[in-house]
Amino acid sequence: LEKLKKLGGEDVSTVVFTFGTSPYELLKGDTRILMTNEEKKTFCEKAGADYLIEYPFTDEVCHMSPEEFVRKVLVEQLHARYIVVGTDFGFGYRRMGNVAFLQEMEESCDFQVFPVRKLTDETGREISSTYIREELAAGRMESVTDLAGSPYEISGEIVHGNQFGRTYGIPTINMIPDAHKLLPPNGVYVSRIHLEEGVFGGVTNLGVRPTVSDEGKVNMETFLFGFSGDLYGTRARVQLLHFIRPERKFASLEELEAQIKSDAECARSMLEE
Repeated sequence: LEKLKKLGGEDVSTVVFTFGTSPYELLKGDTRILMTNEEKKTFCEKAGADYLIEYPFTDEVCHMSPEEFVRKVLVEQLHARYIVVGTDFGFGYRRMGNVAFLQEMEESCDFQVFPVRKLTDETGREISSTYIREELAAGRMESVTDLAGSPYEISGEIVHGNQFGRTYGIPTINMIPDAHKLLPPNGVYVSRIHLEEGVFGGVTNLGVRPTVSDEGKVNMETFLFGFSGDLYGTRARVQLLHFIRPERKFASLEELEAQIKSDAECARSMLEE
């Protein structure tokens, strides 16, 4: 994206090209994604890209040859002048197209290709979505933040909950994560919440809330520090910063209340640090 912005100018728009649905969904039936389309849109806007394209990944596109993709999509539809890709970029049917293939077509298609090497961690391992997924599955949120360059974020609409927290003086916001969103382990997290009203610290419980519900439906409930007001129907972005503890069932609501307050104090302390 940094390279893309340097190449952009008054006569060249910057475009981020993605697929509307993950290719893994069609090819492998895996619908779990690190970023939803809405989150990609927000991310690209913050990064300063002029356009985000969510190209339909259909069976026809899946079987498109690399040359057809270059000429039909990149040249005829996008009028590409500069193409920025990773060094391991693969495209076309069975990923038969690569950076070398793109470079071979530079002269005939009148564009320039700029391969960008992947970053590596301190051990020399390449930073990739696979690596991030591994750390996310283990609940190592600090590592996820380091690898991705920003905290792992879950966004969505704030919905009505069971009002348990309000009864005990701990008002919370409830969100239902996107069904396709890849989630870390169920548990309690130190969080940072982005609202239209500003940015707030908080503590978030991600899970099925076994003490107060037997539905088994994954919910994200967040106690915001220093905020009071009606947020129903608005959207929030919740960043998960640190894992505090796994989710568990408590013997009573009083025990749950005490634990929530303890979690909140832990989260406040970590945010201050």
